[in-house]
Amino acid sequence: MTDKNSNAAPLILVDGSSYLYRAFHALPPLTTSKGKPTGAVRGVIAMLRRHLKEHPHSTVAVVFDAKGKTFRDELFADYKSHRPPMPDDLREQIQPIHDVIDAMGLPRLVVDGVEADDVIGTLALEAQKQGREVIISTGDKDMAQLVRPGITLVNTMSNTEMDSDGVREKFGIGPELIIDFLALMGDKADNIPGVPGVGEKTALALLQNLGGLEAIYADLDAIAPLGFRGAKTLGKKMAEHRDAADMSYKLATIKTDVEMPYHPQELHNAEPHTDKLIELFGELEFRGWLEELSAEPAEEAMADAVERDYIIITEMADFDAWLQQLQEADIFAFDTETTSLNYMQAKLVGVSFAVEPYRAAYVPLAHDYMGAPAQLPFDEVLQKLKPLLEDDKQKKVGQNLKYDSHILANYGIELRGIERDTMLESYVLDSTASRHDMDSLALKYLGEKTVHFEDIAGKGAKQLTFNQIELDKAGPYAAEDADITLRLHRELSGRLAKEPSLEMVLDEIEMPLLPVLARIERNGAYIDAKMLAAQSSELEQKMRELEQQAFAVAGEEFNLGSTKQLGAILFDKLQIPVIKKTPKGAPSTAEPVLQELALSHELPALIMQYRGLAKLKNTYTDKLPLMIDPATGRVHTSYHQAVAATGRLSSSDPNLQNIPIRSEEGRRIRQAFTADPRVDGGSVIIAADYSQIELRIMAHLSGDKGLVDAFAQGADIHRATAAEVFEVAADDVSDEQRRRAKAINFGLIYGMSAFGLAKQLGIPRADAQTYIDRYFERYPGVLQYMENTRKQASEKGYVETLFGRRLYLPEINSRNGMQRQAAERTAINAPMQGTAADIIKRAMIAVDAWLAEQGLASKLIMQVHDELVLEVPASEVKQVTAGIVELMQGAAELHVPLIVDLGQGTSWDEAH
Repeated sequence: MTDKNSNAAPLILVDGSSYLYRAFHALPPLTTSKGKPTGAVRGVIAMLRRHLKEHPHSTVAVVFDAKGKTFRDELFADYKSHRPPMPDDLREQIQPIHDVIDAMGLPRLVVDGVEADDVIGTLALEAQKQGREVIISTGDKDMAQLVRPGITLVNTMSNTEMDSDGVREKFGIGPELIIDFLALMGDKADNIPGVPGVGEKTALALLQNLGGLEAIYADLDAIAPLGFRGAKTLGKKMAEHRDAADMSYKLATIKTDVEMPYHPQELHNAEPHTDKLIELFGELEFRGWLEELSAEPAEEAMADAVERDYIIITEMADFDAWLQQLQEADIFAFDTETTSLNYMQAKLVGVSFAVEPYRAAYVPLAHDYMGAPAQLPFDEVLQKLKPLLEDDKQKKVGQNLKYDSHILANYGIELRGIERDTMLESYVLDSTASRHDMDSLALKYLGEKTVHFEDIAGKGAKQLTFNQIELDKAGPYAAEDADITLRLHRELSGRLAKEPSLEMVLDEIEMPLLPVLARIERNGAYIDAKMLAAQSSELEQKMRELEQQAFAVAGEEFNLGSTKQLGAILFDKLQIPVIKKTPKGAPSTAEPVLQELALSHELPALIMQYRGLAKLKNTYTDKLPLMIDPATGRVHTSYHQAVAATGRLSSSDPNLQNIPIRSEEGRRIRQAFTADPRVDGGSVIIAADYSQIELRIMAHLSGDKGLVDAFAQGADIHRATAAEVFEVAADDVSDEQRRRAKAINFGLIYGMSAFGLAKQLGIPRADAQTYIDRYFERYPGVLQYMENTRKQASEKGYVETLFGRRLYLPEINSRNGMQRQAAERTAINAPMQGTAADIIKRAMIAVDAWLAEQGLASKLIMQVHDELVLEVPASEVKQVTAGIVELMQGAAELHVPLIVDLGQGTSWDEAH
């Protein structure tokens, strides 16, 4: 694209080779879901995009070093010789960077025999002589020698700009002395030797007082009177190393007369190749930039809007006609629009449907902004929809339909006939590939940027609720939701059909679980708000006491919640050694650091206790009472099926997974989860927990005879392991030996190394390695399983659970050793953790169905880790106790027995 203003606008010359390395080392080691490194690509391209944005009429030429030797290598054989080889993760990113630059239409320049600096220097001076302004984009200080009127340096990574005055301010000398400066002090980065004994301060003193290199050598006797340290003998040393100074000067000098195949006026930005950029950004998983490219120009968007048949239904005849189409459709997409994300309190505003691609309708029911048009009668529409939505045979698809089922339940409608959920389809296909929200999936699988809620509702405190949004905006947005959902389902179901094991996980575990989770959420859990309030007061008192103890140890008062003040006390005042720093260079006070410091220092131990109590108070004892639903008097969490990569459920508002169980304070929070005292005849809490399920799965997957036999005999697995590892009789195993064996058992299934085990047990690494070696000698099947799993993961790129769920491991073949080892540890553990997740999900489905079949009033109220929690009327305790154990133990067939520990009581803590 030749811009008529491009020769008048500044010429921007980008030092691609400089930014390549700087971006690689400055940014975190980003990778795609397939393990492809992308950090340097992102850094370089972001910088180029910034130049294009700030200088829309400028030519932006990117210059890279050529392969092979240059004239400087002939001058000095050791030039840059000390530099380590380019990291493999960086080398792998060079071609993608070149490809993106080419697709952006930017000139990419490489000249054999010289460096990028020389190409930039030649072009810059030629353009300057032609009267054209030049901006050199680099992070390399050598380039400061090129600065003069009309040529400035810009470093986008540090957001700095330097003209001649800027060079003097930064270096203490003008651009004309930068070469002399480098010749004197040398340059470690390029292995330019300089003059021995001359550092930065000495070089500056010489240049500021005597002038350039030639002037200094013309009067070496003038050095001694300068009076700085070593000045008296420096003249002699300078004379001895004149050759080194001269050679360093030549090495540091940027050539400005390179024979070039092109001149500045011939360089222009070409038209970007949008299709190629979309392809590249898709492969590199640059989601934000992909969204920008996918956003259509206004004219195209209007043309596309004509092709999309989205309607807003405000007439009953139109609604009846659509209702007929829905009844006749093989499957239709369904979505609700509401006033809140709180499913228990949200009000329905409207519903949308789609029966075929690009054709959808929105039925507004409760938009109440000033001037809102008349809408169909709320109750009449729901009455007509109810038979359709409750029809088991009428197939529906949606995005996160669990939420929509709650909204309908608020109006007495039970959503049935759920065929598929696109969020779960995506999650089962690849749990780690992307987020599973509709906007992300539309971009990933359909290549379309959707209208986001913020686009029509605004952001922050002034964000509108859906009922306040005008129909001309709300209608297309809601209809698009249904349309996109239907089209996603077609795309995702086609992909799943090619993977029978994944389709089975979806259809036999995830989809049947959806209504079960909705019922558990709706059941909620009763909590004793008064008990929590009392505990909150006690926690506050304990925190005050800890605070006073901390003040006494510190010798002054400070804010225990301030990391800055804490750091000053620990590391400045108390002089406790710094063992780790934050990315910004400040001493770290993160929890793992405090844990280590607490072993030998009192104050970090007090801070740890204080933080633990503060978290309990802020997260649970203060917050839980505020989350009691006023209509039900219970707390209703949200379970998330499509978050944890391994298949585990997570929960939020409140998060039930993180309530501590080891501490007395944590257990007291569980005591507040009680049987509902309002139930006639009384009720109890029953907690049923799988015993050592991941170890049992390890025994099954590895087939190790020793482990299988130990579980089959009902042995204490940790005692049995201790007997093997420490070579003693089972009856002679000490408590400490059992504790260490337990750490080994659980550590190894998480891929723990000898280093990690040693740190956990507080023993020498050699002892830890001895324990691990003995473990594998006694349980060789486990070692074989681990080796086989690593190999299969490397070959396939994923591991599987017993039921066929996959966890993809994008970094399993990474050249980065730490990333690869982390992926290998995940590969070993994920089949066990994922299989445990599948088993508990199968158990939930079975228990929920059994409760319904038996017509019992008992209900599932929570699922936490490997545990199911039920609220059971006193009259049903005996039947439920027997049934629940049988159902949970029958959720999978393993080579070892599945054992369920069951307890009951008035509270969750008592039952657990």
